[in-house]
Order: sequence, then C-alpha cells, then structure tokens
Amino acid sequence: QLQASGGGLVQAGDSLRLSCAASGRTFTNWSLGWFRQTPGKELEFVASITWNLGTTVYADSVKGRFTISRDKAKNTVYLEMNSLKPEDTAVYYCAAGPSGLRNPYWGQGTLVTVSS
Repeated sequence: QLQASGGGLVQAGDSLRLSCAASGRTFTNWSLGWFRQTPGKELEFVASITWNLGTTVYADSVKGRFTISRDKAKNTVYLEMNSLKPEDTAVYYCAAGPSGLRNPYWGQGTLVTVSS
C-alpha cells in the first residue's frame, strides 16, 4: 500500500514536499517514483528512484527544481519541489514497481496547486 501526502496550495516560487509512505512489503530491487496528471492531459512521469542504489531519473520539466529521495528506515519516498510554477499544478501520484515503473502499483493522488 502506498500513501501519498503533502499536497496543498502554494504560490509560484514556493516549495513543497510530498511523501509516499509504503507498507506491506520491502522494496529491495524495486523502483519508486512520482507521476502527475492535470485534467484533460495524459499522466506525466516526474521522477523515479531505485530503492537499493538510489539512482534517480527526472523529467526534463522538473530537473534542477525537484529532488526525489527515499528513507529506507521509514519506507518512505519523498519529492522535494522547489521553485514551483503554475504549470506544476496537478494531482501527484506515487508509484512502485519491481521492474521499473512500466506497470507499477499506484498510491492515491495528492493535489498540488500553484497559484501565480
């Protein structure tokens, strides 16, 4: 089970940290990540991290602004979002998969709204 939290309403330029607490299993060799979706648009990949090595991948649209990390002791993945823009407004979903994130398990979404 994946439980996402941390969304909210912020102004452009602000920061926000999303959390995804995982329970029910260990994630050895898994990948975890974040996707986002706005109404009328396709689901967009944001960032991912491998549980073991902590290898990260970012979408070009968030590189340099967002940081994904994981806390093994807390079984939690974080998405630190800085310099937020109105175009970052979306429902953010955390995901986890044993073979990358092609067919992951999904958590519920958390809404991030960035006002200009």
